Amino acid sequence: MKADARATPETAVSIGERPLTIEDVVALARGSAHPVLDTSPAVIGRIRASVAALDRRFERGETIYGVTTGFGESCQTGVPGEHALELPRNLVRFHGCGTGRTLDDGAAAAVIAVRLSTLARGHSGVRQELVEFLCALLAKRVLPVIPEEGSVGASGDLTPLSYLAALVIGERQARYNGETLPAAEALARARLSPLQLRPKESLALMNGTSVMTALACLAFERARLLARAASTITAIASDVMHGDPGHFDRRIFDAKPHPGQALCARWIREHLEPDAPNGRRPARVQDRYSIRCAPHVIGVLLDALPSYRRMIEIEVNGANDNPLIDPETGDVLHGGNFYGGHIAFAMDGLKTAVANVADLLDRQLALLCNETTSQGLPSNLVARTTADRVAHHGFKAMQISASALTAEALKLTMPASVFSRSTECHNQDKVSMGTIASRDALRVLELTERVTAIALLAVCQAADLRTPETCRPRTREVLAEVRRTVPMNTADRRQDVDIEAVVRHMLGCELQLGSPEEP
Repeated sequence: MKADARATPETAVSIGERPLTIEDVVALARGSAHPVLDTSPAVIGRIRASVAALDRRFERGETIYGVTTGFGESCQTGVPGEHALELPRNLVRFHGCGTGRTLDDGAAAAVIAVRLSTLARGHSGVRQELVEFLCALLAKRVLPVIPEEGSVGASGDLTPLSYLAALVIGERQARYNGETLPAAEALARARLSPLQLRPKESLALMNGTSVMTALACLAFERARLLARAASTITAIASDVMHGDPGHFDRRIFDAKPHPGQALCARWIREHLEPDAPNGRRPARVQDRYSIRCAPHVIGVLLDALPSYRRMIEIEVNGANDNPLIDPETGDVLHGGNFYGGHIAFAMDGLKTAVANVADLLDRQLALLCNETTSQGLPSNLVARTTADRVAHHGFKAMQISASALTAEALKLTMPASVFSRSTECHNQDKVSMGTIASRDALRVLELTERVTAIALLAVCQAADLRTPETCRPRTREVLAEVRRTVPMNTADRRQDVDIEAVVRHMLGCELQLGSPEEP
């Protein structure tokens, strides 16, 4: 299912054998699809075999990390069998130290979806009952309240995922039907009963990369939409400032064939070409870089997305807790799949590519608002023509806001992964910071989406000032779409509500800015 497809709540996403896509995770996060556990013999067989193998080793008194030992650096501390059932509960409780804002409902649902995917692989030693319980939480939209701060990204997202494990046992808080409730009450309203976790199950729920990966799925989807919107805005900016469509000639991009760069140029070319024989001469021999080189900026993001998709989807579908259980042999495998280095790398790269798009649009806005660079548009895009026009300021403050938003986005591009710190008695002495990278990427996207909204409003203002009849057909179509949401600025007024309305409609794919594609 494509990310921009209109999924329905009746859409079922099979969990188990078939690998999940980013689009599957996004649909589950939005509630436009529901999960169904694959009950084929292969899937259920692996789940049951891993549990049986773990039980056999436990009954023989073998040393198994997190089952008959303490956690982390405490792995040298043996835990007798009579205390083993205390471990799952205590692991959940002592990790209840998350701080900061809580994830919104969509992000919390994405976390369940991604954790569900990895546990259903049958390498984690968890019961079918627990996997089905996670399916029910997601289907009924009983969602954990997860503070976003407190993960170093290895051993996975222990602290934030403890809030999912707490919901499973009926502790802490949950979101249900738009309310924040005690977890036990939310479960009761949804006609679910808390589970008592068996040895290894809380560790399996918590020891993995599912928070950073869930956030990465949401960031990826928004980045695709952003790249397409930025290409359309660039085309309109070129149109209203009488730019040269020749800058986007296919032959230029054939000569240096980065696929994403060529795709962006094609989008811009298709926007501009339908009205090409209008006889209007370009205003300059060469447009300034923020117009002429836009495919070379947006194209970096487009070219990076396929590689990021591979990394994210491997993480979504991989077994990433510790220890793992080989369901075929019963071997207990102690390793480090909880390390979130690939997500950290992808999100550090994504936020840099996205922030560069913010900077590009901010530069285009500067050209539009300056009468010496806009090819005759009024300064600050002021629309008044009467004597009181001197008392109006058009997009002056909008440009200031866009500049501030862009600066903040650019500041956040410092890679999180290079700030690894040794923690937990030097057991976790090299960590990924992947969750911080994912959070940063979402924040950079949030800032850049607002810059994009301001830039879209500005190019539409410019199209109105030129008079739509002089613009390309596609420009007129986009203008009509935006004007259904926000009227032209004809006199000074607050525009914060305009910005948020455009962002909301962009994220909801309600503005026809073009269908996103990947190279």
